[in-house]
Parts: sequence; structure tokens; C-alpha cells
Amino acid sequence: MALWDIKERYKKVRANEIRGQLGLFAGGSTPSEINTIQSVIPATTGNSVDFGNLRRTEANFGGCGNSIKAVFGGGEPATNILEYVFFATKGNAADFGDLSVARNALQGNSNNTRGLMAGGEDPGFSNVIDFFSINTLGNAVDFGNLTVSRSMLAKGETCSPSRALFAGGITPSSSDVIDFVTIATAGNATDFGNLTVARGQGFGSSASSTRAVYLGGGQPDAATNVIDFVEIATTGNASDFGDLTQTRTRSAGVGNSVRGLCAGGESDPNKYDIIDFITIATTGNATDYGDLLAATALLTSASNGHGGIEPGELQRPSVTYMPGSGRGLFMGGEEPGYVNKIERITISTLGNAVDFGDLTAVKGRVPAGLASATRAVCAGGNTSPSRVATIDAFEIASEGNAFDFGDLASVAQNSKGTSSQTRGIINLGDISDSAVDTIEYITIASVGDAADFGNLTTTPKNHAACSSPTRGVAAGGHGGSPAGYLNIIDYITIASTGNAADFGDLTVARNSLCAGSSSVRGLWFGGGDAGSDYNTIDFVTIASTGDASDFGDLTAARGNNMGLSSNTRGISGGGAGPSNTNVIDSVTIASAGDASDFGDLIAARQQGHGASDSHGGLQG
Repeated sequence: MALWDIKERYKKVRANEIRGQLGLFAGGSTPSEINTIQSVIPATTGNSVDFGNLRRTEANFGGCGNSIKAVFGGGEPATNILEYVFFATKGNAADFGDLSVARNALQGNSNNTRGLMAGGEDPGFSNVIDFFSINTLGNAVDFGNLTVSRSMLAKGETCSPSRALFAGGITPSSSDVIDFVTIATAGNATDFGNLTVARGQGFGSSASSTRAVYLGGGQPDAATNVIDFVEIATTGNASDFGDLTQTRTRSAGVGNSVRGLCAGGESDPNKYDIIDFITIATTGNATDYGDLLAATALLTSASNGHGGIEPGELQRPSVTYMPGSGRGLFMGGEEPGYVNKIERITISTLGNAVDFGDLTAVKGRVPAGLASATRAVCAGGNTSPSRVATIDAFEIASEGNAFDFGDLASVAQNSKGTSSQTRGIINLGDISDSAVDTIEYITIASVGDAADFGNLTTTPKNHAACSSPTRGVAAGGHGGSPAGYLNIIDYITIASTGNAADFGDLTVARNSLCAGSSSVRGLWFGGGDAGSDYNTIDFVTIASTGDASDFGDLTAARGNNMGLSSNTRGISGGGAGPSNTNVIDSVTIASAGDASDFGDLIAARQQGHGASDSHGGLQG
């Protein structure tokens, strides 16, 4: 029997029938307002864990999510702020946009493309329903109105992929009203039916794609433990499901389309850290799941596997993408204005780049890029008009925006990066227009500021770096007056801090070149000097020392290009020669020869940086 259960679960996982992986509980009152975001895995049991922080301390607001992103909106005192996080990436929330009307005590709902925020107070009771596209950033716009103006509705997504339900609340007395809307079509809500018990003050709710469940609620001095349910595709009054383990209101719910969870809350005078769970498809009393980090009321929630997400839309990463399987990223640059773009290619397959997400700010003038098999990093650069020390990072498996990782020791631009699987190396380039020899490092899997590693043998800005799993090599650049354009190649041992040593020389002294590598060979593409752009490709055997040899030529002469690689293919993207280009070239690293056309960037740009999940520094 146990073996059969394992086989059945495996089949369901591969078919994406077990989809929801994460629920988030955010903010609330303990009794002071907090900015904590904490996460649970609905399919298991246990206590919540820290996920990150909201942009501000907040209670009594709305939340919703699709398979990738959670969005939180409104709050006390009435505000129009929308903020978001990515489920796949622990970290702090970032600005999403604004609600159409500032208010608190509202309910969120969503399918995989559209988010809704309904009701609230501003300070009078509101019937406003806003909507926004979850997959982009921007302000919410008017969708329509609830049938009754009210606040402190249910907290938790109660929707199918096509229909969203909004239930309960205060008007100022507790309400039993359930409304519904068709998510794809803006318009006013329609009456669905009534709860078994009128309740407000915010209470937990959750849903599969067919059934919505409402858990607890009421006034703090007259709370209930009643659990109701309705079938989303129909209309009609709610039916009794069972009871919570503790009578309470001002709680929040999440779910994974199989299980519904209800967390926190209060019943005068007590606040609770309780998390209960139920199986949505059945009926019966709730069971203890675990505890929140602290007793919290007026919190909100979002999940990435609730009933509003189409079956099959939330693919497990192992089905669609394996870390280290060959994603290349192009980050930042100039078009000619500085941009915050992150674009993605699949290195093994010819084709054009596609949008991945955004850096935390526009970054040009060559921020340093590097990556492990799972995380990419973009450090320093220029946001026009200022250099920055900011280090951005993002998880390669889940498309989306970067988060703040930490800072370099100094604001720097014209920097270059490389890495092993665990350690990122950043050669700072220039500080205050002066070329420097400084090398810093980070531990990629953690977050935090960079630390001193050592020094290069020269002061090269606009050079290029690549690596094997053990050794980093940096070549070319401009050393400032009187050093000029450089042909010097340095190397370091990545695992041990210390100064670089001389490796050899490039075939041509130049700067503004880019690099890629297998675990055996390092390549440098293009570049230029005061008079010429080059199409030159040089290579070295990283484990030895000695001068570079000619590998072949790019399809056109260009500098300020962006390099990346897998263990088998080297890529040069964008650049200028002299005008900006969107061309992506590629070579097979093991076989010397000229580059061929790979595809195109979304837009022509230069002075960004590349990184990949499968370069030679990650291959043992």
C-alpha cells in the first residue's frame, strides 16, 4: 500500500495535480503592527518560517497571488500602496504600484493573470473593486463595485480560474453577504448567497478550483469557530463544514487547492499564533497545523496554488527547467539610456532573447555579472548620474525581478565578475573615474555585503573575466593614464583570498571586451581601443599559464558586449561597433573557429553584463 501511495503521488506531481507549494502570511498586529512576511508549505505541517519583510509595518490589508508573485495592497491608515514578492525567492517586498482608491480592510482574489482588491474603508465603507495584471507592475484600475459597501471581508483567495467570491465584512454590523464576479470581465459584483453566520473583522478563507471555505470570523468579543463552504461554480447559501480548533476572528487563510489553512486571529482579549488546516474537498473539524512566529491578528495572506490558478499552470521547476541546464542572462546596459532589463536565452538552443524581469534599478556602465547554478548576481554599475555599490540578485529558475543582496565596499562601475559554484568574484573596475586593482567576493547562496579578496596585478577597468571551477582569469581593460590599453591576463584561485598573479597576454591589447568559459578554456570576445573595435576572439587553457591564442572572429567588430557561456558554448550579446547592436553570436568552446549568429536581444544595447547557470566555473 505504501509503495502504491508513493507511485500515485509521483504521478500527481508529474501531472501537476499537486501544485501549491507556498502560502504567505504578511503583516498584522502583535499588538503593535509588524512588517514580517512568513511562509508555510500547505502540503506539510509545522511552524511558519521567516520569508522577508513588507516595505512598511502594516495591518488589515489585502493579498492575492498567482503561481509566481504575491501582491499585497492597502492597509491602516488608509493607503493605496501595492507591493509584491516572488514566491520562489525569499526577500523583502518591492513597489508594485497603487490602488485606484486608498483604503484598508479589503479582500484580495486572483487567477493566474489578474488580481482583484475589493471593499475596505477610506474612511467610509467602500464598494470599490480594483484590478491589475499580476505579471506586470503598475497601478490598479477600476473593475466595478460590490453589491454592498463593506470592509474587513474574508482574508484569503476564494476563486476558481474564472470566478472570484467576496464574502462577509462589516457594514458596520457584521454581514453574511457573498458576492461574485467574473475575473476576466470588468463589471459590478452579483449576489451569490449568504454565509451561515454573519461575520466580519477579517477571517480566514481558502479555496480549491471548485469549493470556497470560510473559517471563523465575527466581532472579537463575539467570534465564531464555524467553518462554511460553497461550490464556486454555482450560487446559493453556504453550508456547514465543521469547526476551527479555536474560536477567533481577524485571521487569514491560504491553501494549495487541496488543503486550506487558517492562521492567527483573536477573540477578546486574546491573540493567537494558531494555524489550523482542513481538507477542502471533505467536511469536518480543523486540525492543528503548527504556529506562526508570534500571536498575530489582522494579518493578510497569499498563496501560489489556490483554486484560482488553472490546473497545470504552476509547473514544478523540475518539469520545465533544471538548474544548471543552460539559462543565459543579459543584465542592465544602455539603449542608449540606462536600463534595468534582464533578458534570457537558452544557451543550447538558437533563438532570440526573451524578457526575464527587472533589476532593482537601471544599471549601465558595466555592472559586474556572475552566477551559480541557481542564483544570478549583478553588482555595481551606474544609475545615471551616480555609480552604485548595490548588489542585486535573483533566482534563475523563476522569472521575475531582482532583490537587494547587499553592497560592494565601494561604489564602482566598469566592473567584471566571475564565479565558482559557491563564491562570486567582483573586480571593481573604476571608482571616481580612477581605475583600481581591487577584487571583492561574496558567497552567492547567502545575502550580505562583499568582502576584500585581494588585488589584480594592474588597475584595469572595462576588462573581462571568466573561470574554471577553481581558477578565475581576468584579461584586458584600460589602466588609465599612462597605462592605456592592456593585454595583461591575471589569475586567482577562487577558493582562497589573495592577490592575482600574471598568467600571460592577450593577442591584442584592448578594453570593453567580454568573456565566457568551459571548465577547461577561457575565451575573450571583441573589445576595442582608441581607434578600433575588434572582432577578435582569444582563448587560453585556464589550468595552465601562457599567452592567449587566436580562436576566430565575431560576426562583426564590436566592444562593450555582454559575455556568458555554458560548458560547451560561448555567447557574446549586444555591444557597439560603433552603434548599438542587438546581435547575439555564439561559438563552440572546444573547437576554434569563427562565431555564428545565435539570435537577437529584444533591443540593441551595450555596457551590460552576462551570466549563466552552466558556465565553466560551475562544472567539476
